[in-house]
Amino acid sequence: MTWDGEDYQRRFDRLADSGADLHGEADFVRAYRPGSVLDAGCGTGRVAIELARHDIEVVGVDVDTSMLEVARKRAPHITWHRRDLTTLALGRRFDLVIMAGNVPLFTPEGTQQALVSGVAGHVAPAGVLIAGFSLDRGYTAEDYDAHCAAAGLTLLDRYATWDRKPFTGGDYAVSVHRAPSAV
Repeated sequence: MTWDGEDYQRRFDRLADSGADLHGEADFVRAYRPGSVLDAGCGTGRVAIELARHDIEVVGVDVDTSMLEVARKRAPHITWHRRDLTTLALGRRFDLVIMAGNVPLFTPEGTQQALVSGVAGHVAPAGVLIAGFSLDRGYTAEDYDAHCAAAGLTLLDRYATWDRKPFTGGDYAVSVHRAPSAV
């Protein structure tokens, strides 16, 4: 899939201009009080930029050059990497890794386990991986949980929305998985 980063960002700019709150994911993340965050599938940097505004160290990763060009223009002080999340190797770990915006659904079919493994390898001991995505497109919460378990992560919480409404089923979930503590 090819993206137009400028067009994608314009959509969010219009929403912001209309008064819409665009920071639900960042607010959700901030509740965990992380010192460092990997925004995996960062797009144009909306979540990463908001987190950095609150003095959280953030690194953004996306495979799409157009999206990253916009992110770099909007926030040159943040570290941005062009990488495939299925083979991600940044050589460090983060207190929290977030995949907002349906990231697992934009990964080529059949590579979701590699995606989860790639990002989970960047979660610090006792850190968390948070992902929000639609469940009505062929990749289920059960599939995701199995991929997280294979990567050594345990389900901690699941919500229906980024504002922490309880998950009782439905077509969207925000899942929080924890890495084991260091031995």
